[in-house]
Amino acid sequence: MKAAIIFTGTGPILILTSYESFTDPKFVETLSAKGIKRFIACEIPLERVKEKYASTFETVMNDVKQVDDLRVLDYNGHNVFHNFSFSEMGKEVKYEPQPT
Repeated sequence: MKAAIIFTGTGPILILTSYESFTDPKFVETLSAKGIKRFIACEIPLERVKEKYASTFETVMNDVKQVDDLRVLDYNGHNVFHNFSFSEMGKEVKYEPQPT
């Protein structure tokens, strides 16, 4: 499991995912099903996310209604953006669909 901030058209969200890559076609498809067609993803150290989100992290991880491939931990963009410094963010991965 890894954590990432996903910058979307409506603001950043914090996610947990079991996908190895933020460009994995199934990861992209899962985001697309949620209305996120293009994004910038930055990995965040999982331990920092556990520290910042303690009980919320455990609640989301134990929610049997969610699938392991993608879990949204925080969709409040203000919280997400201000909870982590730029130095904690990994290299950004940009994705947008190819024109057809």
